Amino acid sequence: MVAHPLLFLMEMLAIILILYSSFVFAKLDTQEGEVLKEILEKLGMGEWSFGKDPCSSRVNPKVRDGRMELNGFYGYIQGCSLEGPFPYSSISALTQLVDLRISDLKGGAYSKFPQLEKMTNLKKLLLRNCLIHGTIPEYIGNMKLEALDLSFNNFSGRIPQSFSQLRNAKYIYLTQNNLSGTIPEWVFTSTKDVDVSYNQFIWDASHPHMCAQGFVNMVQSHSSAINDGTNILPCLRKDFPCNKSNDQLAYSMFINCGGEEVYINNTLKYKEDLESKLTPYYDGGNWAFSSTGNFLDDSGDDVYIISNTSNLHNISTSDTKLFINARTAAISLTYYGLCLLNGNYNLTLYFAEIVFSQDKSYNSLGKRVFDVYVQGELKIKDFDIVKEAGGTGRAVLKKYTVNVQKNTLKIQLYWAGKGTTCIPKRGSYGPIISAISVEPNFKPPNFGKKTKVGLIAGTIGGVLFFVVLIISILWRKGYIMGGKTADSELRASDLEKKNIFTYKQIQAATKNFDPLNKLGKGGFGSVFKGVLLDGTIIAVKQLSDVSKQGAREFVNEIGILSAARHPNLIRIYGCCAEGSQLLLIYEYMENNSLSHALLGNEKRLKAKLTWPVRFKICLGIARGLRHKASNVLLDEDFNAKISDFGLAKLHDDQNTHVTTRVVGTMFYMAPEYATRGYLTPKADVYGFGIVALKIVSGISVYTELMSDVKGYCIIDKALMLKGRDLLKMVDKDLGSDYSSEEALTVLNVVVLCLEVSAIRPTMSQTCNMLEGKLNINDFRSSMRPPLDQRIDISLLWPDYKRNDMETGASTSTQSVFTDSFLTEDFITKDFIAEVPTFFS
Repeated sequence: MVAHPLLFLMEMLAIILILYSSFVFAKLDTQEGEVLKEILEKLGMGEWSFGKDPCSSRVNPKVRDGRMELNGFYGYIQGCSLEGPFPYSSISALTQLVDLRISDLKGGAYSKFPQLEKMTNLKKLLLRNCLIHGTIPEYIGNMKLEALDLSFNNFSGRIPQSFSQLRNAKYIYLTQNNLSGTIPEWVFTSTKDVDVSYNQFIWDASHPHMCAQGFVNMVQSHSSAINDGTNILPCLRKDFPCNKSNDQLAYSMFINCGGEEVYINNTLKYKEDLESKLTPYYDGGNWAFSSTGNFLDDSGDDVYIISNTSNLHNISTSDTKLFINARTAAISLTYYGLCLLNGNYNLTLYFAEIVFSQDKSYNSLGKRVFDVYVQGELKIKDFDIVKEAGGTGRAVLKKYTVNVQKNTLKIQLYWAGKGTTCIPKRGSYGPIISAISVEPNFKPPNFGKKTKVGLIAGTIGGVLFFVVLIISILWRKGYIMGGKTADSELRASDLEKKNIFTYKQIQAATKNFDPLNKLGKGGFGSVFKGVLLDGTIIAVKQLSDVSKQGAREFVNEIGILSAARHPNLIRIYGCCAEGSQLLLIYEYMENNSLSHALLGNEKRLKAKLTWPVRFKICLGIARGLRHKASNVLLDEDFNAKISDFGLAKLHDDQNTHVTTRVVGTMFYMAPEYATRGYLTPKADVYGFGIVALKIVSGISVYTELMSDVKGYCIIDKALMLKGRDLLKMVDKDLGSDYSSEEALTVLNVVVLCLEVSAIRPTMSQTCNMLEGKLNINDFRSSMRPPLDQRIDISLLWPDYKRNDMETGASTSTQSVFTDSFLTEDFITKDFIAEVPTFFS
């Protein structure tokens, strides 16, 4: 019995010894130790004394860095020898202070600007959201400040003139006050990060007409009382007044914040938001964002688009793409829905913490807290994504019904100074958002018939249209003149049922041909994107120029084309022919048309057109036998696919050959086809040459290349440089990052394709030369222009003069050309702007 108590005492002694040894010999994590040392230094203490409160003594006048950002003060501060109303006077006694940051005070009355004249050593002054009103004193501009933030207060009056002397200041934030007068000139020429947005300035017509210039943010900086007739951009005024008519207003908005354009469930298109540099304002069309603040303690480059470093959970597969990236800001991030129809909308905000981890590492200690405002109303206070979602990498969707009254929706995310700022590294704070969706909670109105006159005219027109429609139907059904419709021919054809679509199917797939789904418009009609019930993404072309008597030909042609299989031909799924509706359904191309990629405004898309990609496209086009660049579509891997092949046969041949039999765009047509309607396989070769030249040069065929000499176009320059320095034709955007050997091959083939018909290569020979199977010089030497193709250009233009590209001299010429893209009867005003120049 006695042994038991002794055994118990021995066990307890062992446990105490283990605990004591672990306490004595334990070491702090290295990163945690560095943080404690930093706190010690900021308090002006030599060492830690764990026996007393480090804040129990008087304020240390040697303190050099004072920050009161991470707080919830309500007018009074308790502890640390600071009691009563906010002691600005006590702080001003800290004359050695170099960094003073106080932010986000709550409650209490507004106070005037503190007296900080004696604090001449200040380098960083942050008094953000500190309930300060009145004017900003002039002496602030005489300090040697490197950063100044007086935003989110209630300052009035003008910006002090002395601010122009803040030459060392990298950041000056005056956003969201009531400053008035005109914006000083130094703001517009500043290379600093300056934010004067959300104030009450007066408009000066001499000011730049832009909402952001460099790093200067001026969004909503001017008074709403400015006359509507003033020539001022909407983004400079309160509430972004919309200048569009009602029928031009948007009624939805989808943004993938910080990410690329994505489709959710193959239908909803979330627009890209890829502006990665410090941009105070970006306009995306019917949406925009404004960003305020700088990560002051981050020694590296600020990052405003953050990528996912966490494992994603509880996120559906279709939504995963929305959480790959997110947009962030140091202080405030505001998104706008612009020119929206007034009414109620369903707003969804997508959040996920994708920076901090959920393991036991130092990265898991980060905490992000911010506020969410919608239409100026605080929706969420101290929003902690991790806390709400139950961990990192988990989605949180916040849904609201919002009312839009002045055609503008405003969503603001504001960092109120809470959470951590240095984990996992300095600058890891501020609001983040992954995506935004805005959908109407109403049926968009059908604008039109606004007046009685319009109603009467519409009624009469409708009656007349109905009569004409009845006659047309009878004619198409064969009761009048025995006409036949394409749908009757379709029903009588041998086409498989899977190749025949109903009009209702296509209506549902394209959302009744919603303008938002319109991909473009070509010579044969408009093209829309659609999604079938099985999820297949399709492109639908409304054929607008099929002849009346060509119904049977239309059906037969579609049957042939839908059976065609080639890696470089667009796959045609089938057609729809009901009444007057003739629709062609084919596969959807992810990267749109070649012209869109080369010449459009999407820099991201053109950046993917590296030389290997361009060379692959040239080969793909050659293999697919195409004739127009905008009919060359690109799939997601930038493989070239030819569309509209074979459709020239569907045009009416009974009219003049110029208007109907010649199908395509003039600059891509072979001369003999454009002028005489002679369509041979060599016409495709000429068209390929034009398109390949466009791919290599990155320039539209219509573009004049030299501003000092009129009449030069892309074709002129290529022919002029033949045999000399064709590499000058290579797109400047490629720099030196291309194969000069491959580029010369393509360009030499291009020159051959632009020859007169008799000496052009066939498409098969063109492919062989591009693939290296046929030597270009061997082919060139084997071809000789027939004598009847050689003409004296002076006989065509008696006043023709030849400009020398090297010297600029102009001399008469009697030379015979065989290298030009002209033939004898290719002299039409459609091709000649003024006095064109050609080279032999």
